[in-house]
Formats: sequence, structure tokens, C-alpha cells
Amino acid sequence: MARNLILSGGVFHDFAATSAALAELLTEVGIDSEIIEDIAGALSEPPEVQLITVNALRWRMSQDRFADLRPQWRFELPAEARTAILDHLDRGGGLLCMHAASICFDDWQGWPRVLGGRWTWPKSHHPPLGWTSVRVHGSHPVVAGLRDFDVVDEVYSDLDILPDVEPLASANGQPLVWARPVRRGRVFYDALGHDTRSYDNEVHRTMLKRAALWLLKRPVAVSE
Repeated sequence: MARNLILSGGVFHDFAATSAALAELLTEVGIDSEIIEDIAGALSEPPEVQLITVNALRWRMSQDRFADLRPQWRFELPAEARTAILDHLDRGGGLLCMHAASICFDDWQGWPRVLGGRWTWPKSHHPPLGWTSVRVHGSHPVVAGLRDFDVVDEVYSDLDILPDVEPLASANGQPLVWARPVRRGRVFYDALGHDTRSYDNEVHRTMLKRAALWLLKRPVAVSE
């Protein structure tokens, strides 16, 4: 089985539950996941995995609104961790980034160039958690033939997105999903996944299984 390192943890979300749901989903396409909350420790040297997943909310929390939160949640990504991610991509590895990954690692100027976009305070925002209709776009192998779907989730809005990003799915006119080559590897970002209800939707599950196979440069042949 391919090996996946899920970098998890942070505030405002049940990351233990969503990371477990994601790990369970990926077993269906032959991927074995290890869930770790010590992001700096896990990336102190390049991990021997084919896939790295970021399902976390770890950033400096320098905004005034977060002044009262516990200091242990404030996070900066060490230089060796940045190098580990870039080395992973240089080796042709895959990087699966979920939901709040666009908020993570705000002390690293290169992270948005890896991910393809970022959450920018105070411009970026999201409506209240609730039902939303997701539109699927284009013929990329991850989404080819998939139907639009409804899901309970947050719609991240007004992200700063690089000009070369081509959305594979959107809601309320906001790009939510994209895939892109980076160095010798591949990156897939899915802004959905606030809680486990997002992983209950069969179309979303199919999209993520296909995304994992695409990241691993394997044939994408998963049907709804």
C-alpha cells in the first residue's frame, strides 16, 4: 500500500474526526495513513511516504481576534519542515491539502505558491456552515464525469488564488477545488471538509479518492 502522512490538528474543527474519516476513505484506494499532530516533528526530516496530507489549522494567529486563545496553538513552520515539503515534491510526491490548509503556515511566503492560493485576513471569509451546492467543472481526470452535488460545509470565499489555477469545483461562484503540478510532484487542494458530514457525500468521496490516485500518478478509475 502507498503510505500517507496526515498532518492534523488545530482549533475550531474536530480534526481528529475528519482526519480519521479521510484516512478511512483513502484505504479504499490502497493508501495507508498515519495521523500526526506534531507537524514540526513529523517534518523534521523528509518523511518516507508517497503522499503528505495537510488537514490542520496551524498558523501564527497574530490577528487581534485570536489574542485570548492558548499560546500553544500559535504555530510557525520551521525551516527544516518547509524543506521537507519541497523535497517531497522534488521527489515526485503528492500533497493533498484539505479545507483550512489555505490558512496554515502563514509565516512561509512560499506556501501559497505551493498550494495555489491562500486565505488572507480580513478579506477572506465564509458564510455559516450549512448546505451548499457544489458545481463540478472541466475534464480533469479527478472530476471527469462527476455530477454536481450538495454537501453540508463551509464555502471559503475571496481567497487569494494564483492566476494559473483552474478550478475543478466551486460553490456560490467561489473556487473550492483545484489540482496542479509543483516541481516534480503534484498538489491537490479541496476547501471542503469542515466536519465529517462533508465526507459522507459519495461524489465528494469519489473526488477525493481520484485525487489521491492522481497525486500518486496512478490510473484514476474510481466511479461513484
